[in-house]
Amino acid sequence: MHNIKPFVIDIAAAEIDDLQTRLKQSRWPESEPVGDWSQGVPIDYHREFCRYWANQYNWFTTQDRLNRLPQYTVPIDGLNIHFLHIKSSHATARPLLLTHGWPGSIIEFLKIIEPLTEPTRFGGSIQDACHVICPSLPGFGFSDKPTETGWNVPRIASAWDHLMTLLDYETYYAQGGDWGSGVTTAIGIQNKGRCRSVHVNMPTAGPTKEALNNPTAADQRILDRAANFRAWGAGYHKQQSTRPQTLGYGLADSPVGQSAWILEKFYAWTDCQGHPENVLSRDELIDNVMFYWLTNTGASSARLYWETFNPAVVHPRPEKVTLPAGVSVFPEETMAGPRAWSERGYTDLVYWNEVDKGGHFAAFEQPQLFVQEMRQWLRKVR
Repeated sequence: MHNIKPFVIDIAAAEIDDLQTRLKQSRWPESEPVGDWSQGVPIDYHREFCRYWANQYNWFTTQDRLNRLPQYTVPIDGLNIHFLHIKSSHATARPLLLTHGWPGSIIEFLKIIEPLTEPTRFGGSIQDACHVICPSLPGFGFSDKPTETGWNVPRIASAWDHLMTLLDYETYYAQGGDWGSGVTTAIGIQNKGRCRSVHVNMPTAGPTKEALNNPTAADQRILDRAANFRAWGAGYHKQQSTRPQTLGYGLADSPVGQSAWILEKFYAWTDCQGHPENVLSRDELIDNVMFYWLTNTGASSARLYWETFNPAVVHPRPEKVTLPAGVSVFPEETMAGPRAWSERGYTDLVYWNEVDKGGHFAAFEQPQLFVQEMRQWLRKVR
């Protein structure tokens, strides 16, 4: 079956012992001289987080949960790609390809898989049923790390379309946020004939000329937010776009460093009312960090930024998605303009909704709302 092989996560106990030792022997900086997150993750919280991680968190509970789901690897374009593939019991189910981003992982989707595959158990109808496919991006999780340059968003999109071919799906639907939004948009642009519709929760289209030249109050709020993000929230972006290897030494060696690099974004990008544990449990946050720590993918995941934003790499002008498209805007999404902006990039925008709560990690933060968004979009493109 196209060299598709079952995959089982099997982390050795010695790796967990090593992690716990590193956490307990970490050298910490001095406390921040501010009383908030404005300089990064507060040390008192991070110390408490890491003590829990070292002494109470149990990776093997998560490993067992993941291993109850069908997962596989398959070679595509020189890399073994890891993916979850959960089939619905309903014969009419539609294939739904879900793509994560950074600093997320397939962990983000665990709470939505069963409501999507078996909707009649969760307030939906048989017509809402989906077969769910969740690949790990190259250089993320248990997918292989690229050993050559060139693994950019369009190449990943092409690989994902090929994955769906290998799974013998004649048609499919694609959804993504963060890098997953870029990959999903690229699938729509490439439009190789199998994908029927795309949906994103981080639309990639920029402002219209009118919004720049004569902005409405709503336009101006979003433009100001984007300017503030570039000034105060995009340091990670610049570092990963320019020197991912330099950054990677610290992330590979220090679980405290790796967790802080990720945790800050779960504070800044979630609809968490001031603290990430208001919306996600501590175990859930650690589960996601573990997908980077155990696979040593701090550097390799960062390289996707270098591949995409390196000025030495020539990128074609953005093209438009002509496939039917859906957009769900969650209020704390880092980059999301009004509908008019998205209509520039997605010319057949059949579904648009502004959700009342949630942020960048929509499926992770608000699984019920996210599932409802998927159902509403898919009902428009049946």
